[in-house]
Amino acid sequence: MAPVMDTPSSDERLGAHLRGLRKARGLTLTQLAEAATLSHPFLSQLERGLARPSMASLERLARALGTSRVELLAGSEPPRADHDAEPSFVAADEGVIGPYAEGTARLLAEGPRRFEPLEFTGSNPTPGDHYVHEEDEFLTVLEGSIVISFGGFGERTLRVGDSVYCRSGTPHRWYSPDGSVYRLLIVKELVHGGGADDAVEQEDT
Repeated sequence: MAPVMDTPSSDERLGAHLRGLRKARGLTLTQLAEAATLSHPFLSQLERGLARPSMASLERLARALGTSRVELLAGSEPPRADHDAEPSFVAADEGVIGPYAEGTARLLAEGPRRFEPLEFTGSNPTPGDHYVHEEDEFLTVLEGSIVISFGGFGERTLRVGDSVYCRSGTPHRWYSPDGSVYRLLIVKELVHGGGADDAVEQEDT
């Protein structure tokens, strides 16, 4: 009889994903807990899959990690096996939708994947905070126009068909120059956390 293989629960996968993002950003548990205004013990339990965050806690973690709530949830899915070649389809009226930066995003892929394609919709007339993360990011304008700022690298107006590729660590934010609705296609690298063995670690590492 073949041995039964345990598979991580969704809480364990989310915890591993959080841990992977935290380490990629060079943060300790204490530093992330302070940045997200969560208790150190609660965050430790989250990373070990022993607790489940509220939507408010997940939003604070996402902001502290320079990502979004919808990406955190999507990134908790199991990593794709190298031999898994089955296509993933998302219809026009499907895809998880959630808050993202100053607007909303719809996930354009489901199941295990190596990068995250998003359809972003916004109309914010003023920029929010600059986002800085370790993942490379590509975006192209599908509708409307945006002014995108790169911190010390200046800013630029992008219109339909214009694209930009941001290397990891590049600060960026965008807004609508006249408050009109705009849509973007965004593709980001997807960082997965470590496996179950990585869950046993120093509390402040």
